[in-house]
Amino acid sequence: MQESPQILVIRRHYLGDIVLLGSFLRNLRLHRPSALIRVLVEPAYAGVLALNPDVDEPLLLPEGVAAWPRFILELRRTRWTHVFNLENTEGTALITRLSGAPFRLGLHHGGFPLKFKSCYTHIEHDPNELHESRPITEYFLRALAPAGVPIATREVRLVPRDDDVAALKRIVGATGPILLVHPGSRSHWRLWPAERFAAVCDRAQEELGVQVVLVGGPGERALIESIRKFAHTHLLAFTDPFALTRFAALARLSSVLLCHDSGPMHVAAAVGTPVVALYGSQSSVLFPPAGSGHILLQPSLPCTECVAPAECVPLDSYHNQCVRRLTVEAVFAAVSRQFSRLKAPAS
Repeated sequence: MQESPQILVIRRHYLGDIVLLGSFLRNLRLHRPSALIRVLVEPAYAGVLALNPDVDEPLLLPEGVAAWPRFILELRRTRWTHVFNLENTEGTALITRLSGAPFRLGLHHGGFPLKFKSCYTHIEHDPNELHESRPITEYFLRALAPAGVPIATREVRLVPRDDDVAALKRIVGATGPILLVHPGSRSHWRLWPAERFAAVCDRAQEELGVQVVLVGGPGERALIESIRKFAHTHLLAFTDPFALTRFAALARLSSVLLCHDSGPMHVAAAVGTPVVALYGSQSSVLFPPAGSGHILLQPSLPCTECVAPAECVPLDSYHNQCVRRLTVEAVFAAVSRQFSRLKAPAS
């Protein structure tokens, strides 16, 4: 790399994927501290990049046809030295080529051929047997070697804003430990039942003496209200959608997060909050939260006791309800174990 590289990293979505770019971006920054590093994302995910100290600014994917000419003009005017396309699509391949960068890398995995191979100067392939056997962060890190960037760390980190943390601390008002519960998921098939969340929340407050705080994303107000309806104890809830920056602050303020395998899970792990995560049939090997000390709960697979045989689609993790095989007892035990760890003296 030259003295002051201009680096573009392409990963348009989703929240968890963008958070898990952290170790890739951290290694770029350590190798070239003076580089300009931008990440191409959809506008909805720009907020989380503001919390990554290794990113200078996002490059927003245009919304609507009218915005594309200005985007292409900006892309062409910037003297990019390196473009890392971490998505295997025709559109992102063309963006990579239009950048004019002398180093243009395309990353792909498994049996999926790289789209528009001629758009790249370098290609990195992750064999399927490797791709499915380790975290997605290792897949992203494979793109570093062709650019001569050594792997110095595998840390994924986000840094919440101090003023957001202070503001939320005043709102929550808790003086003791907090269990933050994010019960939503991008797929309604992956939702653990509201009445079971309520039962765990009740036991956490009654038996562990912790304050429970509920939070949800867009469209999850009804789910949160359902949990409050089933609960016998008072649950503090944020029913209006949070900005990603404020959710990160709330996660940092909390002692433990209970959630599904989701984007918020990855945000919480990246700010250093221990997680209890509920998985269905999706891969807990490929998409674990970053760092150590988390508890991942998953029913035994392959499934032999389907909870919804008329609805579930075998081998399709987006269309089955395996997460419903997890019991209240198992989830509460995991939450209790996390709080016990927090109380344990450091060795």
